[in-house]
Amino acid sequence: MTDLPQSWPRPSAPRPIVFIGGGAIVRTAHIPAYRRLDYPIAGVFDINPAAARQTAESFGLPAAFDSLNQAAGVPQAVFDLALPGDQIVGVLEQLPDGAAVLIQKPMGRDLSEARQILRTCQERGMTAAVNLQLRFSPAMLALRALLQRGTLGALTDIDLHLVIEQPWHLWTFMIGAPRLELVYHSIHYLDAIRAIAGEPAGAYCKAVAHPEAPQLRDTRSSIILDYGNHLRCSLVMNHTHRAGPRFKRSELMVEGTRGAARLVLGVNLEYPTGSPDEMELFTGAHWEAVPLRGSWFTEAFEGPMSNLQRFLAGEDASLVSPVEDTIKTMALIEACYRSSDQGGTPVPSWS
Repeated sequence: MTDLPQSWPRPSAPRPIVFIGGGAIVRTAHIPAYRRLDYPIAGVFDINPAAARQTAESFGLPAAFDSLNQAAGVPQAVFDLALPGDQIVGVLEQLPDGAAVLIQKPMGRDLSEARQILRTCQERGMTAAVNLQLRFSPAMLALRALLQRGTLGALTDIDLHLVIEQPWHLWTFMIGAPRLELVYHSIHYLDAIRAIAGEPAGAYCKAVAHPEAPQLRDTRSSIILDYGNHLRCSLVMNHTHRAGPRFKRSELMVEGTRGAARLVLGVNLEYPTGSPDEMELFTGAHWEAVPLRGSWFTEAFEGPMSNLQRFLAGEDASLVSPVEDTIKTMALIEACYRSSDQGGTPVPSWS
């Protein structure tokens, strides 16, 4: 299976990129991915000027902008917004009408904010996508190609199983957030499943906190997505595993009527370095390894920017993760939280 696509084509004439937000994700993922593709980076703005200067100096960027207005003035720029969900609308309102924007997930903290972001982008004529980059990882691109070719047959089973220790302390803005795990991390898995299986009819969910992390809300969850009577879809996610590395897991298993694929998402096993992603394929005889060109972290970050820039240039017919599609992922997350809040069916009296 050496002919499976694992990267997004590069635009022929990339536009300059302006970062709004210069934090850890920009330094560890966005800039390395864009530098690999030789994309021009015009500079960075951050509400913390020291953070902007540090990022600019560390990577030799042309500018650490003094104001958002100065950053927004770069002509023909693509604005890469690496911001917490509650800051997105305020920044969008200060960018030029018709701007091209790549928005860091989530698309707001909840469905209400997602609707406001969508409305703002549409009213101001923006070309806007959301950086849900797991869809673009080498393994997920290969998996989607296998499904489109019919190699695995009709989908019958999707299982995501995480047993990891997420370093929540790296993102201080998450402390005290009313919603955490699903909207800020597991959004990737729900979105990737939507990309390969389509829209579920509903969701059953229980999301819980951890007694040793009272400053954090949901850090663990179990989810069943309702795809009818032929496709079973389950996500089991423990982000507070405290028992060492031996039994850590970060695995996606996808089965169909003709075969199966197993993906290991290595970054979760020791963020941010982790281990390389892995992919194995079964088509009736035995499991075989599928060589991958890279991993979710950081090769997947090439795809959203490449797709957006190619769409702007007329080289791609559509955006893969536009705000108009991401709002459906946000609606699914809303369904999960509502299910969790409402609780399950009470156990009837046995007497």
